[in-house]
Amino acid sequence: MDRQKFESVLDFAIDREKEAVKFYNDLIKLTKSFDIMETIRTIELMERNHITIIEKMKNQEIGDVVIRSVNDLKISEYLVLPEEKTPDNYQDLLIMAMKREELSQKLYLSLAEDVNEPEIQKVFHKLASEEARHKLTFENLYDSDILKEN
Repeated sequence: MDRQKFESVLDFAIDREKEAVKFYNDLIKLTKSFDIMETIRTIELMERNHITIIEKMKNQEIGDVVIRSVNDLKISEYLVLPEEKTPDNYQDLLIMAMKREELSQKLYLSLAEDVNEPEIQKVFHKLASEEARHKLTFENLYDSDILKEN
C-alpha cells in the first residue's frame, strides 16, 4: 500500500468516526433521560478522540505508534443488536455502543491483514486497539450496571 492509498484509508476511518459523532449527537437530541444523555455524550467524546488520534497518525511518522494490549470481556459477542435504531433504554444504548466499537475494531484488523507493510499494519493495529479499549469500557459498564443488577 503506497502512502497515498494509506492516507485515503485513514481518511475513510476519519469519515467513519465523524459519522459516529453525528450519530451520537442525533441520538442525544432524541433522548429524554438525562443519565442516558450523559452516557451518549461520553461515547461521542470518545469518537471525537478517535478522530484526533487518526489525524495525528496521518501527520507523524508511523514508527511512533504504541499499541496497548486490551482485555476483552467478549460480552458483545453474545448480545444481539437492538432492532430500533434509536435505543430507548440504557441497556440498548450500551449494546449499540459495544457493537459499533466491535465492528470498527474488526474493520481495522481486516485492513491490517490486507497490507504487507509492517509499519502500516502497526497503524491499523493501533486503531483496532483503540476501538477494543472503547468496547471494553462499554462492556465494563454493561457488566456492572446490567448484568450485576440481574
